Amino acid sequence: MRLIVRRQNPRAFFLIPAAEPEERNLSLPSTVSRVNLSTLNKMKLQREPIVALTAYDASFARLLDAAGVDVVLVGDSLGMVIQGEDTTVPTGMDAMIYHAKCTSRGLSRALLMVDMPFMSYATEADALHNASRLMKEGGAGIVKLEWGALQLPMVRRLSECGVPVCAHLGLTPQRVFKTGGYRVEGRDADTAERMRTDADALVAAGADMLLLECVPAGLAAEIQSRVPVPVIGIGAGVEVDGQVLVLYDILDIAPGKRTRFSRNYLAQGGSIQGAVAAYVEDVRARRFPTEAYSFS
Repeated sequence: MRLIVRRQNPRAFFLIPAAEPEERNLSLPSTVSRVNLSTLNKMKLQREPIVALTAYDASFARLLDAAGVDVVLVGDSLGMVIQGEDTTVPTGMDAMIYHAKCTSRGLSRALLMVDMPFMSYATEADALHNASRLMKEGGAGIVKLEWGALQLPMVRRLSECGVPVCAHLGLTPQRVFKTGGYRVEGRDADTAERMRTDADALVAAGADMLLLECVPAGLAAEIQSRVPVPVIGIGAGVEVDGQVLVLYDILDIAPGKRTRFSRNYLAQGGSIQGAVAAYVEDVRARRFPTEAYSFS
């Protein structure tokens, strides 16, 4: 019997029986198996494609989760598609944590990956402090940093402290002012060999995953076969272990000119849910990316 306290006057309280509901649902909610690094490593071994997309809030995160996306990335791309910046460079830690926290609330299955923004890992102390914030405050399950010669000891130290790390090679948008623009990386023999060496070194230092952006498909396939960790591609051909795109690109609502490696799935799916479902299905079946969305 449940009891309700009813106030009759300022000085008296009485306990009266409350009507019992006709039915009670005492069943516990079904458990959902969360995607983790072990899941992704198993998918790599079984050659089951990994599906990843960006999201920046709870509503889209929930939609992607329901569609079966394995990895949801809160990318510093939010600076461009959400905040209207020309590059990812102005995006700061507070913005990343805010959007990571929002996105994490919408996920029950997918692994949450969060970018470490520009200059947030310039020193070992910065890297440890900011990675800790992304995990503790933002709910990140893995952090991603863009590769440069100074990042190898950062990856090693983060790994030693139990922080899962994805290392981003190829086109690195945070270095756009240094490189002078966005272009395919690894087309000549020297840079291709350097990328192979860097991939090996990063994995040896403790990187749990690699992301290759704008890398020739053949080189990306070679790196996928030589490293034991999952390799996710964006403009890196179909033979890597998984694919990631910016959600706003597949919905054709990103500002500016659409990149060659992205595809308008809204035209194919007819709705937001249909677009995400079509992308997931194409990646699972290795129908995306085709040569038209890759580089040679």
